[in-house]
Amino acid sequence: MPIKIVTDSACDLPEDIVAQYGITVVPLYINLANRGYLDGIEITREEFYRQLPDYNPPPTTAAPGPEKFCQVYEGLAAQGATEILSIHTSISLSATVDTARLCAAEKRSIPVTVFDSKQLSLGTGFLVVTAAQAAAEGRSMQDILALLEEQTLRTHVFAALDTLEYLKRSGRMNGAVAGIGNLLQIKPLLKMHNGNPTVERVRTNNGATRRLVDLLSALTPLEQVAIVHTHAPDKADYVRRQAEHLLPAGNILSVDITPVIGANIGPGAVGFACVSARTA
Repeated sequence: MPIKIVTDSACDLPEDIVAQYGITVVPLYINLANRGYLDGIEITREEFYRQLPDYNPPPTTAAPGPEKFCQVYEGLAAQGATEILSIHTSISLSATVDTARLCAAEKRSIPVTVFDSKQLSLGTGFLVVTAAQAAAEGRSMQDILALLEEQTLRTHVFAALDTLEYLKRSGRMNGAVAGIGNLLQIKPLLKMHNGNPTVERVRTNNGATRRLVDLLSALTPLEQVAIVHTHAPDKADYVRRQAEHLLPAGNILSVDITPVIGANIGPGAVGFACVSARTA
């Protein structure tokens, strides 16, 4: 059996792609009141976003403990895996990488390598698919890691938030600042590249859409691109139409961002995950 690829539910890969490449996905936790729900298993994304404005207290999220990763790794070893590559959201945003490393550091029956994607959502997902394709071709762990390191530098995720309210609720922004921002129609635009999260401020929804298209244009030509959103399919379709002249031919994937991220940014966010084409 070739190298097996493990990731977590924050990678946002659709189920058909996960099944196609035999990827193992470890669900993260969404905590509502006194109960933890397995992301994508015990609560759907549609259900979560529909109820998000009414949750009190606000949702929190968590990675599974090291024992869960150990269980997954040993299960794959029992199935005949010779090595495991475990790819997770940037350590600057999530503790999942560290949790996986705690397990990988123990004496395992087969080698386990944990890779910090330095990304989130489909920025991580694109790397996971690259790794799975290379593993299916029989590439070595060294070769796969080199592919991922190179792709990481070409991978970008950026999205415009509809409101500052959920950053305030999550404790990531002062309430007074959030109130002023909403009053002035400020739309924060979050960007992620190579493990470095940054933010811009734009005015109005139209201004946010124009800035998203400008950012995408600066990264063309594109090797891969998808639209990411927090339960905002109409807004996602509008942004796709505005950027249509920049998009590769064929169907463009559009996915609901995991509630693990959506709990902090709220419904109505929309943006792109993309990989720039290699330059000569």
